[in-house]
Amino acid sequence: MKRGAAAPWQPAVEAAIARACGAAFSIRALRPVAGGCIHRAFVVEGLVAEQVARWFVKTNDAPHADGFAAEADGLSAILAAGVRAPRPLCHGADDAHAWIVMEFVELAGPGDPARLGAQLAKLHAARGDAFGWRRDNWIGATPQRNARSDDWTAFWAKQRLAPQLALARRNALGDGLARSGERLLDVLPRVLAGHRPRASLLHGDLWGGNAGYLAGGEPIVFDPAVYYGDPEADLAMTELFGGFAPAFYRAYREIVPPEPGYELRKDLYNLYHVLNHANLFGGGYAAQAEAMMRRLLAAAGG
Repeated sequence: MKRGAAAPWQPAVEAAIARACGAAFSIRALRPVAGGCIHRAFVVEGLVAEQVARWFVKTNDAPHADGFAAEADGLSAILAAGVRAPRPLCHGADDAHAWIVMEFVELAGPGDPARLGAQLAKLHAARGDAFGWRRDNWIGATPQRNARSDDWTAFWAKQRLAPQLALARRNALGDGLARSGERLLDVLPRVLAGHRPRASLLHGDLWGGNAGYLAGGEPIVFDPAVYYGDPEADLAMTELFGGFAPAFYRAYREIVPPEPGYELRKDLYNLYHVLNHANLFGGGYAAQAEAMMRRLLAAAGG
């Protein structure tokens, strides 16, 4: 890593790290990290109690402070469930900048996807007493509502699909999509008829870019959007953008056997993420979402 001119957020982050560690800290070197589309990321290095310390830092403008608070909360929940994730150190904001500081982890090459599948099953074994979460958070750059509910169908309608469909109307993504969305909300009880999932801890945004492996093959997950929900919602998203290796699904299914109707519910759960991509990026995602809704409506006789 190279020493350069101080970044504008550097004094505030140095002070936050020092408070969290209970010892003086100054950044001696920092290195930008590419890959994110929302935040700026860096690896920072300095001394704490005469020992070299290295952390991963995300920064953005001050209004993003809540997103970083939500990320720290989600990482802590995943760690508490016994699943490997970067450990958050601190987060905060000043008048101009927001940040989160977390454990720096060195991702290695390919690991054992079966271990990742087993870890996902372990995460889903952590149960809640209702669907939702203790706070709202974010799915990418979009607010994600998490008001608690005992009714999974109502939760998925009111906290997941309805906000995305309302945003799609504001973004003028098309009358056809809006009409299909309204009809789908009406028939949603039929799509989920007979399905009674237990409220399980979900990663919430689990695709290939949000999981990796450490040296030795240990799996690790990051960038969560946690809540208590149907485990199938996490599993469905793993199949949305290319999917994981077959060994991942075999290992997961050895612990959590499939239930009838998953293929239909997979479309329903992935619709949320496709709508979110349509609202964030436009392009062909709106047409993809509308096609998914047509399939769901046909299956529900709507």
